[in-house]
Amino acid sequence: MKESSEQHLVIKNHLQNTMNSVQRAPKTAQNGKGPPQSHESHNTKQPHNQASPPSKNRGRRRGRGGKKSDQLDVCMRPSSRPCTVAHKPVNQASNGSIQNGHGSSGMEMGFPTSSKSLNFAPRPGYGQVGTKCIVKANHFFAELPDKDLNQYDVTITPEVASRTVNRAIIAELVRLYKESDLGMRLPAYDGRKSLYTAGELPFAWKEFTIKLVAEEDGINGPKREREYKVVLKFVARANMYHLGQFLAGKRADAPQEALQILDIVLRELSSKRYCPIGRSFFSPDIRAPQRLGDGLESWCGFYQSIRPTQMGLSLNIDMASAAFIEPLPVIEFVAQLLGKDVLSRPLSDSDRVKIKKALRGVKVEVTHRGNVRRKYRVSGLTSQPTRELVFPVDDNSTMKSVVEYFQEMYSFTIQHAHLPCLQVGNQKKANYLPMEACKIVEGQRYTKRLNERQITALLKVTCQRPRDRENDILQTVQNNAYDQDPYAKEFGIKISEKLASVDARILPAPWLKYHETGKEKDCLPQVGQWNMMNKKMINGMTVSRWACINFSRSVQESVARGFCNELAQMCQVSGMEFNPEPVIPIYSAKPEQVEKALKHVYHASMNRTKGKELELLLAILPDNNGSLYGDLKRICETDLGLISQCCLTKHVFKISKQYLANVALKINVKMGGRNTVLLDAISCRIPLVSDIPTIIFGADVTHPENGEDSSPSIAAVVASQDWPEVTKYAGLVCAQAHRQELIQDLYKTWQDPVRGTVSGGMIRDLLISFRKATGQKPLRIIFYRDGVSEGQFYQVLLYELDAIRKACASLEPNYQPLVTFIVVQKRHHTRLFANNHRDRSSTDKSGNILPGTVVDSKICHPTEFDFYLCSHAGIQGTSRPAHYHVLWDENNFTADGIQSLTNNLCYTYARCTRSVSVVPPAYYAHLAAFRARFYMEPEMQDNSSTGGGTKAAGESGVKPLPALKENVKRVMFYC
Repeated sequence: MKESSEQHLVIKNHLQNTMNSVQRAPKTAQNGKGPPQSHESHNTKQPHNQASPPSKNRGRRRGRGGKKSDQLDVCMRPSSRPCTVAHKPVNQASNGSIQNGHGSSGMEMGFPTSSKSLNFAPRPGYGQVGTKCIVKANHFFAELPDKDLNQYDVTITPEVASRTVNRAIIAELVRLYKESDLGMRLPAYDGRKSLYTAGELPFAWKEFTIKLVAEEDGINGPKREREYKVVLKFVARANMYHLGQFLAGKRADAPQEALQILDIVLRELSSKRYCPIGRSFFSPDIRAPQRLGDGLESWCGFYQSIRPTQMGLSLNIDMASAAFIEPLPVIEFVAQLLGKDVLSRPLSDSDRVKIKKALRGVKVEVTHRGNVRRKYRVSGLTSQPTRELVFPVDDNSTMKSVVEYFQEMYSFTIQHAHLPCLQVGNQKKANYLPMEACKIVEGQRYTKRLNERQITALLKVTCQRPRDRENDILQTVQNNAYDQDPYAKEFGIKISEKLASVDARILPAPWLKYHETGKEKDCLPQVGQWNMMNKKMINGMTVSRWACINFSRSVQESVARGFCNELAQMCQVSGMEFNPEPVIPIYSAKPEQVEKALKHVYHASMNRTKGKELELLLAILPDNNGSLYGDLKRICETDLGLISQCCLTKHVFKISKQYLANVALKINVKMGGRNTVLLDAISCRIPLVSDIPTIIFGADVTHPENGEDSSPSIAAVVASQDWPEVTKYAGLVCAQAHRQELIQDLYKTWQDPVRGTVSGGMIRDLLISFRKATGQKPLRIIFYRDGVSEGQFYQVLLYELDAIRKACASLEPNYQPLVTFIVVQKRHHTRLFANNHRDRSSTDKSGNILPGTVVDSKICHPTEFDFYLCSHAGIQGTSRPAHYHVLWDENNFTADGIQSLTNNLCYTYARCTRSVSVVPPAYYAHLAAFRARFYMEPEMQDNSSTGGGTKAAGESGVKPLPALKENVKRVMFYC
């Protein structure tokens, strides 16, 4: 991690909330259809009352304003607005210490140079807002052992790379010496360097000699016995008292060693029974494998992890599925991959490449030698068919064909000699194995990318209704029989067999505001959903100049014209001004000529409009369009500066009103409009957002898929561009080092030959953009950071909060808005179930818990500020709540404040009329990062990630993404 050599001393403003509380009289509720009346005072410390009254939008429209200045001379001055506060003079303290928010008003903030001086935000209390209920969670209470846990260092000579072999060596050691040298102890082993015992071994250091029969891996020779020296050496005793204090909330630092030992102990038996992958275990015996096609099958399994929670230690168990290579004869695998006719026809070059990609690295066993089942890893494929292959059989270079050799040596007749042989072993000494003499070894995880059909098939297997998933989890716990587990017994760990029963609350949905000219001016969503019937977008934009390209051969011009007319009408009905006629007639083009077609339409439109640029490009694409979509987005957004909306052929033929309404929503936000806003936002009633100008950021990093070893990671940051509505976002993207999680371009400086040291970066640019759009400088930052695992919390907070500080300070001396930094996690295994599945009032249509369900006790962190929020209604399968962890909070949010804000924001996602599962700024950042992958793919295929262009220090070797056009940056281009 890059650490700053300087400590940034920044000043925390004293802020006093003197919000303008003058409002017009609220309208009355009629028969429950309007928002309920209430006369709440605007006290930011009170729990947020969701069902608050509407107030008219007082006729004020935001000026687009602010000073249109170059970024170098932007002065971040506050300007007066209805929702601002009066500011007290700033006091400057003298020390450089840093504290986290609560009760630290008016301190000087200095950013620490090491994570040791950094404490995460403590929990400020528990939420009270919402309807109380009970839910069940897939957490099982684990009773702490009262025994000393000891760690021993394991050294095996000669060194072994395989965990499986390591485990076999230690298993043999335990079998031979448990009752003698090990003093009846049953140790748990991590497969690498550490062994753990409950109580001490009779020695502090001892060497053992272990003989192990090696797995056969050569072509010739008998089984070999290998001898290993194993040294066990006492290292440390785990502090169980420390763990108890931490779980009781009396210590803030988690004793990772003790937690790790307990995790390994509870995994030991499953590691022997099942196929371990990461934190999950899989087996074809748990449930019959399901075919996914092309030689793959899905295995069922379970995830298991020990977690510290408020209720004590908890064992988190969830169901899991993964793709495995079917243990087929290789010849059958190839027939599935390429079709049965491959057994009778010659292979093409593309066939050969496909087989090579699918089988490289896969373990196979020979089947032509009776009971001798030697195993090999496939390293490649011969370029010649088997019938043409010859090799030397002796030192005199006597040549023999592979076909003859197998016939003479094993009486094995090769039937499909037109197919190539598998190459096994290394390149210096590669051996040839005919495909029909090999079978794929069972239990090999498939790590490459699945195709669309396989993904669909896997989702069908994994998609379980909540009640079924809950039953499977309970069945897994019973099958694992932790009360009979010899390792759990040895270490004194007891696991409950009941799901944890947890207090929860259902937060109310927020009122949404639509345009005054619609029949329905406001709306209260029901079970996370609503629709656009009788409503108009609150800020419908104008589209005067648009064109359409049709890349689909099956769509005739008349059909395309009819679709465009319907879409234009829907945009108008929804509240936009949309010219029914395109600038030029609909243009038909071939997908392979995408660049030529786009440039033709762009220039033809410019000629027709006498130099005025197109505002929108509609594109009709084939349903299976390969790289067309990505190419189109790259050219439009980085080359031509065009906002585009793509529509698939199937939607063009089947014109559904719901589809058109959703496309209209997307077009409006791409044009810079807003579809709806929170009623409380325009009424200035959102605690710690409405009181002073507030900018909400979302950030995410997407990494290349497994197997892509050189592609860069893509970081994206989006930020709200309106206040007090906080609905409209602009986004920036950048490429950075492969699998680098810290966002490198948040803030950066470089040397310019003319201007000297120049500051830049995504935070700085988005702050400037906010200032230009609103005429305000943000005095509060709320930063939702997606995609960070627990092990990276310290690193990411330390680095990225520092970058935010520096970006602010670079705009104006002493400019340091208050920051709240929240990590959003979707990749976790906590699931929440209704307490009673038969009670229809406590579930949605899919049987899932209701949207707005929040949990901040029992299964949450013992001391830190985190909560689970299920903000969306389930469609199919079991809903996954998002986990929000507030790492840093200078704004002193209450639990209710941040939970209600997060839940309410989930109703402002622009692309649909549903609440979404992740807070929109984080969702938009994910979409933007995903979009940016398309910008680099043409170059990446040939040049990997290097060459061309330079980046700021620390990013050398990463080819920068092409720059977004200015008009694209300002809007939600990624929608």
